[in-house]
Amino acid sequence: MKTLRYIVIGLIAALLAACGGNSGGAPAATTETTTASTAVSSAPLRVGATPVPHAEILRFIKDNLAQREGLQLEIIEFTDYVQPNLALNDGQIDANYFQHVPYMEEFGKQRGIDMVAVVPVHIEPLGIYSRTVQSLDAVPQGAVVAIPNDATNAGRALQLLAANGLITLREGVGTNATVRDITGNPKNLQITELEAAQLPRALEDTTLAVINGNYAIEAGLTPSKDALALESGQNNPYANVLVVLRGHENDPRVQALARLLQSPEVKQFIEDKYQGSVLPAF
Repeated sequence: MKTLRYIVIGLIAALLAACGGNSGGAPAATTETTTASTAVSSAPLRVGATPVPHAEILRFIKDNLAQREGLQLEIIEFTDYVQPNLALNDGQIDANYFQHVPYMEEFGKQRGIDMVAVVPVHIEPLGIYSRTVQSLDAVPQGAVVAIPNDATNAGRALQLLAANGLITLREGVGTNATVRDITGNPKNLQITELEAAQLPRALEDTTLAVINGNYAIEAGLTPSKDALALESGQNNPYANVLVVLRGHENDPRVQALARLLQSPEVKQFIEDKYQGSVLPAF
């Protein structure tokens, strides 16, 4: 009986040693965790951007600067102002770079998306363009004027028209202006609102179109030369920003891109390539 008892005790001790004393168990779990963490931190940062100038600026960074930050950059292009924020919210991309803060805040409020701006990068001055008149003084009575249809850029366009004497707006309305805030319209302008991406094509059917800088450049226009009137870059609240969902702004990859977007090299690239049609905001 004693022999049998010693055998049982020995078996129990062996089992306990196997379950609790395996020297390879804990380090194996630690190694797996470390590997996963490294994989996450080195994963490509997927950034959504409109083609010009945003994707061009990102490609300059990817080709010339990203390596010094150890950043892998994946650029996904969008051709409108709606899909990049929806894709961000759905997790299809990690960040986007195409919009200014007033647009981001208005879109987020309407769609229930909590986004934050990380850094400002550049300003694309909104401009008034025409295929039919050479100056704003030559705009005829009853002329059709196309402006962006999103709330923030519509207000911005109306302010630009007002600043150039084509309309007057209710005092104090600021960039929240809508067509209902027009208090004076001496030329009886017919203002029509279109999706921003459609505005360059609208030049064929309208007297004037107020066009966002990126779409003007894409259409082969040079804002600094071709616009009949252009927004000032001074104290302009419409700087285009790097945007992420709230809580992701401290992602090391996002912070690395933020540093590169505000680097001297990017500032020089913007100034050299766009010749005043896009202005650095840092």
